Amino acid sequence: MSSELLDAIARGVTVFDLSRPMAIGMAQSPNHPAFKLSMPRKHGDSMREDGSSAANDLLETGTHVGTHIDALGHVSFCGELHGGVSAAEAQESGRLSTHGVEEIQPIIARGVLLDIARLHGVESLEGGYEVTVADLEAAAGEVPEGIQPGNVILVRTGWGKHWEDTEAYVGKASGVPGVSESGAYWCASHSPIAVGGDSIAFECLVAGAGHALLPAHRVLLVEKGIYIMETMALEELSEAGHVEFLMVVSPLPLVGATGSPIRPLAVVGL
Repeated sequence: MSSELLDAIARGVTVFDLSRPMAIGMAQSPNHPAFKLSMPRKHGDSMREDGSSAANDLLETGTHVGTHIDALGHVSFCGELHGGVSAAEAQESGRLSTHGVEEIQPIIARGVLLDIARLHGVESLEGGYEVTVADLEAAAGEVPEGIQPGNVILVRTGWGKHWEDTEAYVGKASGVPGVSESGAYWCASHSPIAVGGDSIAFECLVAGAGHALLPAHRVLLVEKGIYIMETMALEELSEAGHVEFLMVVSPLPLVGATGSPIRPLAVVGL
């Protein structure tokens, strides 16, 4: 271990948890199976000779529910996944034979926060607001040394303020702010390993349209091979004024899955 790393550890760090708590009834895309958690074995159902007992849980959830990461196999275009892989052949066994979430290695990289809501001086962007290239460039100008290849780009719209209001957060009637198609190409031009946001779909959702069109997903996952993280909690990071940090993300190694819940952490030195 280097002396620089030891010194950093000795000085201490602040860790920002960028995940949302997973609970029954939480906001989620209607396109995915709901989160369910039950306790089939309760304390007292079975007692050991020494008086101890144990309980356990049954978890049922979609892999794109709560704070999660999209694997490259999550989206296809004209029948093909990233790199021209046939979607039909990849899913023939009932799970992905390639581009599954188990292929995503734990991410430890420089993270940058593009705080679009703060840029506009608002608590949250309006529903359906399209984050433009001009927005992204202006926010990137606040990041020392800018965005570098291999970084993780996080885009804050402020939409997280609606998290406790499921209907508002999903935003079917109002629309949801997010990155435009051209904004997705701008992000991709900086060669990040992943992008992430505080809304349900990362990209702009038009009022009344729901998830009918998701061009940024096509650009990032299919065309450019860049992972997408959604439903992130970015409020505390923004309030603390941090625009660059160490990003730590580790998906569950679910073999053949199109995504996974995650608990992303932003680590900042003292």
